[in-house]
Parts: sequence; structure tokens; C-alpha cells
Amino acid sequence: MYLTDHIAMVTGGAQGLGRAICHRLATEGAHVVVVDINKQGAAETATEITQTTDRQALSFKVDVTKEDQVSRMVDETVKKFNKLDILVSNAGILKAGAIDEFSANNWKAVMDVNLYGYFLCAKHAARIMKAQRSGVIIQINSKSGKKGSYKNSAYAASKFGGIGLTQSIALELTEFGIRVNAICPGNLLDSPLWVNSLTKQYARNLGITEDKVRQRYIDKVPMKRGCTYDDVCNLLVFLASDLSSYMTGQAINVTGGQEMR
Repeated sequence: MYLTDHIAMVTGGAQGLGRAICHRLATEGAHVVVVDINKQGAAETATEITQTTDRQALSFKVDVTKEDQVSRMVDETVKKFNKLDILVSNAGILKAGAIDEFSANNWKAVMDVNLYGYFLCAKHAARIMKAQRSGVIIQINSKSGKKGSYKNSAYAASKFGGIGLTQSIALELTEFGIRVNAICPGNLLDSPLWVNSLTKQYARNLGITEDKVRQRYIDKVPMKRGCTYDDVCNLLVFLASDLSSYMTGQAINVTGGQEMR
């Protein structure tokens, strides 16, 4: 248990990768604050943790694009636990389309959640961590933060920006004992985003079956499989723990070799 009695906050913790991260952090000994705009889902994740482990868990309904809500969730966490050791900025959305057809509102929505939301969470976590002179901030980024994404410009731009933000605040916060890194997963083919949305969209757009869509994206990966929650969580635990005490400002791929930069 690498994170015994650490206090970890995870945005986007109601489902999918975020929920898996919350459970893994608890398994590694952390007490977990589950944050999501989906109040019921966040509460369910927190309840699962308290019922299956001896760790404490809180849940908050928060829109990460609203600074007053972000500030309040951090203050309430510190009021309960007296500290904040780990922030995992996982909340994100994906809206795709051709650049000449993409609405300005959709572009702004992606930027607001994926980049501005990350900024707000990092800002308010940092004010606590600077006073502690310790802490870890981890952004869940994407392979689309390393390479442009076809008809997916808003998402890629937000993720490229996230890496720039990660590197910049890593430089700024290192003197306070705070490390800041990003994880860039490959395609999480079994996640709700893919199963409930992307696979169906690609099947329709490409005129092929959903099974063929899945195989198409597996074939792009040298290791010939999709990314899993465990693949991401294994790295996340390393980055959150003292095992990575000499690492900051990094954006690390978990892509099975699909992206190597």
C-alpha cells in the first residue's frame, strides 16, 4: 500500500476511468474524495469504497468550470481531513466534428471542462499544497495531447494545452515540494465513452460494424490491444507515490506503443 492515509481527490470520479482510479487509490491506502457533476454517480463510488475497504470516502457534486464550487470542495476536504495530498484531474468531455462545421459553443465547452477546469482544480489544490509544502497533481491527459486527432480538433487542442499547463505549474510549484505530471492513455475501448458513444459514431461514419471499429483501433496499436483501467492506474499510483519523487513536468504515454513521443 503505497499511499497509506494520503488524502486523494479525483474529479470525474462517477464512472469509467475516474471510478477505477478512486477504487485503486483506496486499495493503495488513500482516503478518497470523489468529485463529479453527476451527484448520484459520485455518491455511489464513495459508498462502494467505504463498503469494500476500510478507507474513508466523501463525494461532492461539482462543476469544475465553476470556481466557487471548486474552491468550496477543496476547503471542505481540508476541513474534514486537514490536508490534501493528491489531486487527480480526470474530468473531461469529448465533442468532435469537422473544423468548418464545428460550433463555437461545442469548442468552448470542451476547452472549459478539459483545460479551464484543470486550471481551476490545480489552482485551488496548489494553495493548500503550497502551505503544506507537499503534494502531487496528476492530470489525465490523452495520446491526443501528443498528436493531432482527425476531426477532433477541440479535444486535441485542450489536451495539448493541458500538457503545457502541467509543465508550467510543475516549474512553478517544485520549490514547494509539489510534483505535477500528466498521464496520456491510449484508447480505452471498454470505457463508457467508447462503448456508449464513440464506437457507435465511428461505425456509422465509416459504414462498418462496431466489432470492426474495435478491431480497427486495436490494429493501430503495436501491442494489439486497447488500453485498460489497470494500465492507467498502475502508472498513476507510481506518480502519486514517493516512487516517482524525482519526476515532475512529465506527460507519460500509456498507449501500447501507439504514441512514442
